Amino acid sequence: MATATWLGTRATIIKGELEATAQLIPVLKDDIAGKKPQEASATANQLRSHTAAARAAAGDPIWTLAASVPWVGANFAAVAEVARSADDVASLGLAPLVKVFDSLDWNSLLPSPEGANLEPIQRAAPSVSAAAYAVRASADRLERIDGSNLWPQVADPLMRAREQLRTVTGTLDASANAAQITPGMLGADGERNYLLVIQNNAEARASGGIPGALAVLTLNNGKLTLGAQSSAGEVGIMSPVIPVDGEQEQIYSTRLGKYMQDVNLTPDFPTAAATAQAMWERKTGQRVDGVLSMDPIALGYVLDATGPLEITSPELLELVDTGLPTELTGKNVVRTLLSDVYAKIASPTYQDVYFAGVAKEIFSALSSGKGDARDLIEGISRGTSEGRILVWSSADQEQSVIAKYPLSGSIAGQSVAPAQFGVYFNDGTGAKMDYLVKRTVQLLKKCVVDGYEQTAVRITSTNTAPANAATSLPPYVTGDGAFGVPAGTVQTNVIAYGPVQANVETATVDGEKSDFAAHHHANRPLGMVTVTLPPGQSSTVELTFGKIVQHTEPNVVVTPTVQPVKDVVLATENAVCEQ
Repeated sequence: MATATWLGTRATIIKGELEATAQLIPVLKDDIAGKKPQEASATANQLRSHTAAARAAAGDPIWTLAASVPWVGANFAAVAEVARSADDVASLGLAPLVKVFDSLDWNSLLPSPEGANLEPIQRAAPSVSAAAYAVRASADRLERIDGSNLWPQVADPLMRAREQLRTVTGTLDASANAAQITPGMLGADGERNYLLVIQNNAEARASGGIPGALAVLTLNNGKLTLGAQSSAGEVGIMSPVIPVDGEQEQIYSTRLGKYMQDVNLTPDFPTAAATAQAMWERKTGQRVDGVLSMDPIALGYVLDATGPLEITSPELLELVDTGLPTELTGKNVVRTLLSDVYAKIASPTYQDVYFAGVAKEIFSALSSGKGDARDLIEGISRGTSEGRILVWSSADQEQSVIAKYPLSGSIAGQSVAPAQFGVYFNDGTGAKMDYLVKRTVQLLKKCVVDGYEQTAVRITSTNTAPANAATSLPPYVTGDGAFGVPAGTVQTNVIAYGPVQANVETATVDGEKSDFAAHHHANRPLGMVTVTLPPGQSSTVELTFGKIVQHTEPNVVVTPTVQPVKDVVLATENAVCEQ
């Protein structure tokens, strides 16, 4: 009886201390968000006192003995592990972070005319990394606890603790990685040069759109300047072609290494970026340190933060006289760059000049520090989450970190979810008609067959061009039949990737069985179907994947188009299966 009473007292202490800890977490968040270092430090100390008390109570000899008793002992052991993890997170994770958080001003990483003082973030990097490791170690310990036979009053807090740590670990790991590589990439250790590639979604490529305007971005201690400008067309034809991975060359042809406009026929951005780097070096003699890619939609997000951009360049003002806007905003830049420019400027050369000039004006505004830093970070984050901003570094150590995140645009590796599908589009028209194409992508989970998952990928495309597109749209937009596709018609190579080790089994087009090209890329199966759409018509391609060994919830990544991603990717449809 005395033992039971003692254990009950310990349980009450542990419960009370952990509840007090939970109540202080929002306070600490507010202190940090409000940039109150002294208050944050005091709150963190309170947190540590509560978690230490909970850990001490759970480390009591009688509690430890109870944890070894068959059947019920697992409950005492689980509570002790939760208390221990909470104390480790508070002392090894939160405490070091609170000490350095005042120096972790991520706004200082944004471009400015004076550059940035990157030393505080460099000094803080070890503390952030140590905190991330401690929190992840605690999370891993909690994940290893078998909660299936625990008492509800133990299992429920364990489940909440796991969920909270899952949320924190991802954020902390990202912060640690950013603190580790970002200062160097911004030129803290010497000048860095990056090839900026603006992808034009009006002519689809797997990673977004055909490379159009090119420029060299120079970063030196956070100071951004825009250097040499060019266009993909000016880079010319590579002869001999740039060597590319043979597997991808077989799928996407030697055009990958022949034309800058086609480096991203592959959806694997590291491959496209490395090829673009090699082409730029061969053309100009300059070897850049990496490649940054954006599309006009992402440029619109930047303009939302910097505010309206008044066209001031004399060269652009001459072209604006054709009827293009003299002020660009986040609301009109996409239509201007992907549609109006072709209607107002007949010459492809001057179209490229306008495109490059607008990009230069936007980055000039960005480098001047114009706009709201918080809005800019949100805009860049949004562009990254939608696959509209991609980054590649030629430095192996930096790229190994980038490869952990969707920012890398990789089709294999740590950034790819276990049951991830991919749907990508490559224009086959040789035109700028994709501005007028609307698409949806949906996963259809089918019933399990012989223990394997089955999922179909349904892709519907609609050519919204008017019936008289052949005559009402500019020849440069329709292609004017130059590549064998009638003016106004859109031809697209639709590519669907499945998860690693699966098979692509069947394809249908508008409900009818269809031939398709089957390949493997990085051990992922893919099927490719060509769709041809006259004005006003729609078509639905469905590719079915079987032998799927991953039993996790599937997700799908798509080529970023002019449409909002939320309008393209539809909710997964689940089949009703017999148990």
